Amino acid sequence: MDTAAVVDLARQALWIAMLISAPILGVGLAVGLIVGIFQAATSINEQTLSFIPKVLAIGLTISLTGGWMINTLVDYTRSIFTRIPSLFN
Repeated sequence: MDTAAVVDLARQALWIAMLISAPILGVGLAVGLIVGIFQAATSINEQTLSFIPKVLAIGLTISLTGGWMINTLVDYTRSIFTRIPSLFN
């Protein structure tokens, strides 16, 4: 296995990790920002007000994009397994 193959595997793994986590992190960021603005505007300093909407939004995001996430991970894993024989030549 040469250095280029290792770098390519690492690059692909980081790209897949970014693709999988982007919807969840984006929704969490957006909901947190909206709740933070709401809390600043109304002077409500309740901790659960920011936690519960984020959990619900992230749960909804996972339920909507979970199939795509699993398919992406399975496709990546299959490509890694098919590349194994060529990595050790």
